[in-house]
Amino acid sequence: MDLQQYGERFEGFGPNPLDPLGPRPTQRIDASSPPELRTLVRQRFPKAPGIYGMLDRRGQLIYVGKSKRLRTRLLSYFSPRNAEEKAGRIIQASQTILWETQPSEFAALLREQQLIRRWTPRWNVQEIPKRQRPVYLCLGGVPAPYFFIDRMPPADVVASEGPFMGAGKMQRAVDALNNFFRLRDCSSKQELYFADQLQLFDLQQRPGCLRYEIGRCSGPCVGQCTRRQYDQQVAEAESFLDGFHAGPLEAIRETIQRAAEMRQYELAGRMSRDLVALEFLHRKLMFLAAARRKFTFVYAVAGHAPQDTAAEPQRGVWYLIRQGEVCESIVAPRCPEEFQRARPRVAHWKRVLADPENHRSASAFPFTLSLVANWLRKQPQELESTFHPSEAGRRYRDLARL
Repeated sequence: MDLQQYGERFEGFGPNPLDPLGPRPTQRIDASSPPELRTLVRQRFPKAPGIYGMLDRRGQLIYVGKSKRLRTRLLSYFSPRNAEEKAGRIIQASQTILWETQPSEFAALLREQQLIRRWTPRWNVQEIPKRQRPVYLCLGGVPAPYFFIDRMPPADVVASEGPFMGAGKMQRAVDALNNFFRLRDCSSKQELYFADQLQLFDLQQRPGCLRYEIGRCSGPCVGQCTRRQYDQQVAEAESFLDGFHAGPLEAIRETIQRAAEMRQYELAGRMSRDLVALEFLHRKLMFLAAARRKFTFVYAVAGHAPQDTAAEPQRGVWYLIRQGEVCESIVAPRCPEEFQRARPRVAHWKRVLADPENHRSASAFPFTLSLVANWLRKQPQELESTFHPSEAGRRYRDLARL
């Protein structure tokens, strides 16, 4: 539930389930004008990784961001060249800035994503001028799932993937997918009647739209398919999300070729636009599917080393990543005593990775897949800090010496 829609004041970021170092204090500055805010940012903000949030004059969270150097990032909002851009508009609407340091840039990325999903600040998910809006591709809906896009995936979806940039392009892909897999796309208010569903009276049902009559829907609203038959279509649709089903692209290419041969140029043009949207989506899904196959390990992330030599370095963190998703985390051990305390959890991680069950969602944080995949694509050298839990004893000693 989005608490902010009811006008409640934002009191704090809340718990962080992926931070094993414990609760972090939330710092804040308040000012009545952007120049005053800028002065306080320069005085108070640290040069450390972390996340920040902007509150408007009603005390509502309107934006969340992250940076590996908080002070540098926040001062850029006040640059004259950003006055008419998104950064300048956010500052003009803000009266309070809150921040929370993190042990590393990777930890800040995880925290930022978590907070955007929890609070859905309007400048993160809606008011993004001159920029495509990120959305998630979702497969869900009771009792007959179908493809749809949403700015945040509902908790009860069968599967979801993303985020993807461009709501218009993604909606076109969604329409093409629902047509190919013959999934419904009607309102949740539409009553559904599966062929194997018992009814007190044998009533003639009327379709809620034309899609069944033109062969683009299985017709669960008129009892033209059993629940099992529809579930088989959903399973094939889920295989497309996993990157294992290229049928929709092949079918559209064949349709374009036939339309061109029959000189149906308008149809060919329309289907070509569908193909562009689906090819874009399929490339992204293949990229994420590759991340699921490759990224299963423990990722050791070093803590931030402050520029002030008198300040204590941040502790490192070990993240369990399974099928590309962040599952759990522990404080990186630095000595034999700490490693002995961590051994039961590391042994559990070894059993988790040995589990033959190939669950599509490997953790409680499936939305971290895209973050992990992009992070390691941009910084492949970080793979040198990954290892299997069975190597933890040797690796902790190597990493502790760094």
